[in-house]
Amino acid sequence: MSLVLYDTLRRDKVPFDPRIEGEASVYVCGPTVQAEAHVGHGRLAVVTDVLRRYLGFRGYQVTFVQNVTDIEDKIILKARREQVAPAVVATRYTHLWNRTMDTLNVRPPDIQPFATGHVLEMQGLIQELIDQDKAYEVGGDVFFRVRSFPGYGKLSRRQVDDMQQGEDVVDADRKEDPLDFAMWKSAKPDEPSWPSPWGDGRPGWHIECSAMAAKHLGEGFDIHCGGLDLVFPHHENEIAQHEAAHGGTFARNWVHNGMVRMGDEKMSKSIGNVVALAEALERWGVGPLRLWYLSAQHRTPLTFASERLQDAVAVHQRFVTFVRSARAAAGDVTPDPAVGERHRDAFVAAMDDDLNAPAAVATLHELVSDGNDRLGRATAGDEAARAEVAALAALLVEICDEVLGLGLDDTLAQAAALESRLAPMVDGVLASREKARADRDFATADAIRDQLTAAGIVVEDGPDGPRWYTAVQVPPALEE
Repeated sequence: MSLVLYDTLRRDKVPFDPRIEGEASVYVCGPTVQAEAHVGHGRLAVVTDVLRRYLGFRGYQVTFVQNVTDIEDKIILKARREQVAPAVVATRYTHLWNRTMDTLNVRPPDIQPFATGHVLEMQGLIQELIDQDKAYEVGGDVFFRVRSFPGYGKLSRRQVDDMQQGEDVVDADRKEDPLDFAMWKSAKPDEPSWPSPWGDGRPGWHIECSAMAAKHLGEGFDIHCGGLDLVFPHHENEIAQHEAAHGGTFARNWVHNGMVRMGDEKMSKSIGNVVALAEALERWGVGPLRLWYLSAQHRTPLTFASERLQDAVAVHQRFVTFVRSARAAAGDVTPDPAVGERHRDAFVAAMDDDLNAPAAVATLHELVSDGNDRLGRATAGDEAARAEVAALAALLVEICDEVLGLGLDDTLAQAAALESRLAPMVDGVLASREKARADRDFATADAIRDQLTAAGIVVEDGPDGPRWYTAVQVPPALEE
């Protein structure tokens, strides 16, 4: 069994065949840092984070690069409105992006290149294209000759004559062909600029990723990721610039994720129908939010809906509850790893099939059901059952935390800290409940239990007396 990924270029699932055996090189188009991250950004972050984690789980040595676009029209416009330098805006939102990713439990990239730090590499690529007559300069601007690259359109499967770049409309009368796009933009008043052979100016958006990906991962790196909205023109133009200059293959595989939708529209800052990622994390928590992102196959659209997020909270709670109960029943017994082999195999089979996260999470539900079937015997002291539930809990935590990034252990650690603070009060209340039960005052006993439940305290009665723990609460529905 081997990992297969859907490659946008080939429009098919293909076996992952890395450039270097045992290694995996991944480039992800990162944020344009001019506003805080929204829930739509979080999907790309989680999909690529899980891809990276899973490649590591399967034994690959991963090099993960995600750039920062810190010079771009939107950043300049934001700075102008705030009457600050564009670098101030870019620095502020880069820090905010990285903090939010950390909260979302997204591992930081191995390399985080900034566009402004790679202007020389961009200029070098532009000059190569000019030297090959595949680009031309007009009044300090440099445009790529789209029709000079015969493979143009192979990623998006569009016919050249049917295309529109969707940008640089103001330069249409200066281009040789309306399809041509800007790689270098001449300096304008009060805008950042760098010296170049064509005059002071700044790079266009598409040249940035072509130069940074090749700089840090080399030619023919393994996987290029991004949202489906970037297939054209951004990724199409990345391929054209690199392959027109150097030949060969820019990226071996193209992995794209579907968009997050709000109703019938894509969630987008330009439309204004966004939910801040930080707000969603505050309301729903890291594990549930990541589970929601993984509730649909990564190439399909995902609709933001509070009931689906509530479902994800319930799933996260089920996993946490099983691990807590299994550890309590198993004690310090040595786990029996053989009991989890079929569940591990089922998870791997699902993920190997183009990172089929919904199917993979379904295998974890089967694991928990298997474990719950053994919990009664384990709690009663059956040594074999204790070893079995210990192994299943360990496997669930390994998969959920190391591969899916759900943070079960973090949740349990936070719960344990809270329970330690609450213990004197809750133990006193439970003592009153036990006295009411002993006096056969069951109405009072039930009322006490209901009050604890309303406060987020779960009480389980057993042969050795009541056991209690805090529950993850399903938050109120977000307004949509």
